Amino acid sequence: MQDPILTANLARVGQVPSTCMGLHVRRASRILTQAYNDALRPVGLVSSQFTMLVAIKLIGSIAIGALAQQLFIDQTTLTRNLKLLATKGLIKIEAGEDRRVRIVSLTDRGAEVLAQALPIWEQVQVELTDRFEASKWQTLLSLLSDITALDR
Repeated sequence: MQDPILTANLARVGQVPSTCMGLHVRRASRILTQAYNDALRPVGLVSSQFTMLVAIKLIGSIAIGALAQQLFIDQTTLTRNLKLLATKGLIKIEAGEDRRVRIVSLTDRGAEVLAQALPIWEQVQVELTDRFEASKWQTLLSLLSDITALDR
């Protein structure tokens, strides 16, 4: 005989696909990421690398830990991705005043690639946002902002 609590819990599993926020956000994220990745491929970037270059350009030289916080990425994952950008010559990673702190900054080559990537990103952005009414797009951005605020 099966445990009644287990049976009751499993009976509710059908609700997950239609109501799980995590499932829907991850699915949407994969779809959007693929669209940006496909578009950015000619300049040798993926969307996460583009985002990192944008952040570094906007912020300027920054400690890797601080950049991880800004991008909501764990420092280990960020460091691994930054090494790829450094290998491509798009960023440089140097020791800070405190030798334990690593500072990342955009190289001239990184600025050039970012300048090439920006119009591509803008085109994808227009194509994606055109699929929504302006009010729905603003609502989506607002809701996503509310979700990221949960982490702070």
